[in-house]
Formats: sequence, C-alpha cells, structure tokens
Amino acid sequence: MRKSNSTLSKILKYIGKYKFLMLLSALLALVIVALTLYVPILIGNSIDLIIGRGEVDFGGIIKNLTAAGIMILITAVSQWAMTYLNNKVTYQVVRDMRNDAFEKLERLPISYIDSHAKGDVVSRIISDVDHFADGLLLGFTHLFTGILTIVGTLVFMVTISWKIALVVVVLTPLSLFIAKFIGTRTHDMFTLRSKTTGEQTAHIDETVGNQKVVLAFSREDESIEAFEEINARLEKASLKAIFFSSLVNPTTRFVNNVVYAAVALTGAFTAIATAGSSVPFTVGQLSCLLSYTNQYTKPFNEISGVVTEFQNALASAARIFELIEEEDEIPDAPDASVLTNPNGEVSMKDVSFSYTPEKKLIENLNLSVKSGSRIAIVGPTGCGKTTLINLLMRFYDVCGGEISVDGTDIRKITRSSLRKNYGMVLQETWLASGTVRENIAMGRPDATDEEIISAAKASHAHGFIKRMKNGYDTVITGGGESLSQGQRQLISIARIMLALPPMLILDEATSSIDTRTEIKIQEAFSKMMVGRTSFIVAHRLSTIKNADVILVMKDGNIIEQGSHTELLSINGFYKELYESQFKTVK
Repeated sequence: MRKSNSTLSKILKYIGKYKFLMLLSALLALVIVALTLYVPILIGNSIDLIIGRGEVDFGGIIKNLTAAGIMILITAVSQWAMTYLNNKVTYQVVRDMRNDAFEKLERLPISYIDSHAKGDVVSRIISDVDHFADGLLLGFTHLFTGILTIVGTLVFMVTISWKIALVVVVLTPLSLFIAKFIGTRTHDMFTLRSKTTGEQTAHIDETVGNQKVVLAFSREDESIEAFEEINARLEKASLKAIFFSSLVNPTTRFVNNVVYAAVALTGAFTAIATAGSSVPFTVGQLSCLLSYTNQYTKPFNEISGVVTEFQNALASAARIFELIEEEDEIPDAPDASVLTNPNGEVSMKDVSFSYTPEKKLIENLNLSVKSGSRIAIVGPTGCGKTTLINLLMRFYDVCGGEISVDGTDIRKITRSSLRKNYGMVLQETWLASGTVRENIAMGRPDATDEEIISAAKASHAHGFIKRMKNGYDTVITGGGESLSQGQRQLISIARIMLALPPMLILDEATSSIDTRTEIKIQEAFSKMMVGRTSFIVAHRLSTIKNADVILVMKDGNIIEQGSHTELLSINGFYKELYESQFKTVK
C-alpha cells in the first residue's frame, strides 16, 4: 500500500503542471452537478402541481419543465467541455511521462540496456503508459462530478427530509468499505499482469528480431511453447485480477439497491403518516428523494469501476516510474574538457574491468598507442576484444587504472566529444528510418550531395544505391531489413568515410561483404586510416597483416604484441591462430 501511495504522489506531480485546466474542469463539474440536482426539484414540483388539490396549474408545469429543459441543455454542453479538458490533461500527462521515459532511455548506461530485455523496456513506454492513460482518464471523468454529486445530493436530501437522508448516510459506507477492501487487494494482481505483459512483449520482440535463426534451427515449436507458457500465465494473472476487481461493482450495486429500497419504503410510510398534516411529505418530494438517491449512489457504482482501472493504472505507472527513476549514466565530471582535434595518442595504464565483481575479465592491461597507428586486436571469442572497444568509447568505465587520449584521462573528457572523435563501424549494423542520404550523412548532417556521393563511392555503396528505386532518396524502414547485411554494412562504412573522424574503430567492419568488394574497401580503409589512430577488431587475420601493431588477447590480457611478421617469428599463440585459418582439411 505504501508503494501505491508513493506512485500516486508521483502521478499528482505530473498532474500538478496543469492546475489551471483541472480547476476549469472542477468548476464545470460544479455547474453540472448543481444543474443536475436542481432538475429533480423542478420535476417534483410539477408532479405536485399535477396531483395537487384544485385545478391543475398548466402554466406552472410548463414553466418548470422549460427551466428543466434549459438546464439539461447547459449540463450537456458543460459535460462536453469537461470531457474535453479531462482528455487534454490526461494526454498531456501521458505525453510528459513518455517523454521523460524516452529521455531517460537516452541517459541510461549501456549496462542497463545490456541487462534488460528490450521488449520489456518497450512495453513500459508503450503498453504501460496506455494502461495508465485509460485509468487516469476514467478517474478524471468521474472524480470531480462524483465527489460533488455525493456532497450535493446529501445537502439537498437534508433540506427535504433529514431523517430519510440519515438512512442513506448510515447505509452507504458499506459500499465504500467493500470497494476499498477489494481494491487494495487487487494492486499486486495488476502489477503481476503488467510484468507478465512486459515479459510477453520481450519474447515477441526477440522472436520477430531473430526469426531467421528460429527457422534455421527449427525452433518454431519451442518458441511457440515458450510463448504459450507466458500467454497462459498472462491469462491466469489477468483473469485473477479482473475477477477479484469485478466483485466490486455487483456488491456495491447490491448495497445501493438496498439504499434505494430503504428510501422508497421510508418515504412512502412518511408520506402516509403525514397526509393531512400542516406540513405533509408529498409525492413530489418522495419522487425528488428517489431521484437524489439514484444520483447519490451512482458515483459509488462508477467508483467501483474506477477502482479496477485505477489499480491497473497504478501498477502500470509504477513500472514506468521504475524506468524513469533508474540511475543515469555517471555524469561527466564538472570540469570535464571537450576533446577537439586530438592527435590520437591513446594509452592504457593498469586497466582492470569486469561486468560483474565475481567474474574478472581484464586485469592490469597496459598499452601505448602512437598517433596515427593502426592497432589490430585479435584473439579467441570472449577474450575481451569488444570489451576493450567499449572501454575506449566509455560505454563502460574502467574499474581500475585509466585510459587516456593525448595524455588526458577520458573520464575527464565529455563523453559526447570523445565519441564524436571516434568513427565506429560494427559487425552489427544499424540504420535509422529515413532516406539513404540521411543515413550516410548521420555524422555530418551539413554534408553536400557531392560529399555524400563521394563517400558512397569510396565505400563501394554507390553502385547498388543508384540501382535502388529512388536512389539516395530511397526510404529505409525497419532498420534496413529490405537490404542485405552487406549492403547495410557498406552504408555504415560510407557514413564513417563521410565523417572522417581523427580516430577509428572497425569491429569486423567487412565481415558481411564479399571477398572482391572487401579487397577494394580495405584499400579505401588504408587511405582513410593514414594519419588516423585506428583500432581494428578482426577474426580474419588476413585482413590485418598491414597493421602497425597487432595485440593478441587471451582471457582479458594482452599476451603478445608486434607486427604480423614479428608475431609469426616467435611461434606463439598468434601463429597458432593464423595457421589454424589456413589449414587444409584432408
């Protein structure tokens, strides 16, 4: 319950930005309730004029009904305006929460992204926010009018008959008790439902993103079984939450019907008992009280429905706030400098790093790279090659020691300026939704068409781009799924060739390209790397023969380093790796 209160206070902070609109909505609710409550009085008066003694006062009846009609019309307009305001506030709050969640996503450390299912993160920003919006809108719709109706009807009922009003007051708390009792127990159920929904979204995202792998390994049945298992748990969690929460409405309706019956019986006996007295309790007053009883109990019925959605909204909001309140990436140091036009001298001193404290990865790593050098990094899978790149880019910070560029510890350099000075081509390419031209110009949005085309030619992407339907204006969607892996990689290479940063990181940059094109791109890379410090991660050792220094890594340590010729001459681990790629299987 304490967690729910905490979540509610955070929601109120978001709503607080729109106090003026909420005030207007409250005023409109006051108008709606006041007019709605006055209409039964006019109708009750008309009834008394019809069944009263003497001649029927048609003029008075028409006057009352005309006034009632005008009030009903004003109420309808006010209801429309209030609904509009409530929708506006709801979706502005939802917009703010989504913006905050997405902005948080951009500030989260890479470690968070690596350790959380992407589908679950997407589910929080999309599905959970939608569920929250539904509950919030339903709450706004009934909040002001419900409270004012309950208070207003009681006031009007007391003015007509305080004894009958007392009957209503005594019986209705039972309805509130039932709603609260069930509502507080369904919060955990809705939390489980939201969590399972996120798990399901993650599984779907994983399956869709890797469908070729699923088909290649004939894992369709296993994938379906895993989905069905999650789906069954989601069904169970949803049914349980909805079943228990749905008990609120019928039980409160039962109590409300009891209240109505009690008012009808008490009023009827009062009318009979006071007939002929100087202050009789009239049929019109009874009609008015019954109408008020309906209006009084209606908010309780609506609130019982709100309880279900509100518990769901709170559970969804809690998941959103969990994301929003995650710790940001460690901010740049207050005195961090901006790296501009670096020479590209990179050094590592006693660097140690591990993703988890219990599993050591890199320890006491030392390296000195001169400006303009080509450094190749090789080694078996899991030896720390990609981790080394992550540390150079400050996707992760070292656990011990330091990495410096031009003599400055990179922790004293702003991340943005450090990363802008590296050009990076990864084995796993990423293309944004947009035109081919926009994707190539990502690192230099102000580049001219001639420069973009020149970069595409240098990367040997120009040929296939010109064959596309709209050439450089062809729109890429879905991360470039319509392109081959090799074509996506060529566009990524063109992107770097256009930006030409002072330092380069090539992580299996030509792994998806045919051998003939690879030879040409290697030539283009050779020209591009002149005067630029370059780190090249490669499994195909034939591609890094011309590197100035080859670092051989094993178990997080550099065990050998030197040129290709030097490493072959020492008959060490590098020679084993190199020769293993050229052995002929007989």
